[in-house]
Amino acid sequence: MKAVIFDVDGVLTDGRIYIGEQGESFKAFNTLDGHGLKSLQHAGIEPIVITGRDAPGVRRRMVDLGIRHALYGIKDKLAAAEGLLAELGIAWSEVAAMGDDWPDLPLLLRAGLAIAPPGAHAEVLAVAQHVTRAAAGYGAAREACDLLLVAAGQYGRIFEAHCQTLDGK
Repeated sequence: MKAVIFDVDGVLTDGRIYIGEQGESFKAFNTLDGHGLKSLQHAGIEPIVITGRDAPGVRRRMVDLGIRHALYGIKDKLAAAEGLLAELGIAWSEVAAMGDDWPDLPLLLRAGLAIAPPGAHAEVLAVAQHVTRAAAGYGAAREACDLLLVAAGQYGRIFEAHCQTLDGK
């Protein structure tokens, strides 16, 4: 795979949105998932985030992770993905996608590999070629990243690099 498209709510988070009395929203992200996204980057696999909502916290998290391709407030995820993939020169057969609900179906149906967390909607689970054991927001994305790293033959190299100390010993 050359790229992986991730949804946010229900994939990178548990799908719950906390709203404060001033209207601000909060989401919780799992650090395991974040490390998985960074590991994809180290392996030369482009993580892409396409989300139907736009929230400052999500933007901040994507910046912190160094995600270069994140699209926010997207109503037509397929059109957005097709434009970005054309720009990057990546075919659908070279893409994995991870989603949990109807807006993700057009991506999952075209991707070379469709992945869903176990709490995804029934129609998404029906088209997913891989359903993670971990729940959304609790390491599901990391599990998908690890699977893709193993398939790419990159898992061992990235793991070994993390086992080294900073002084090279």
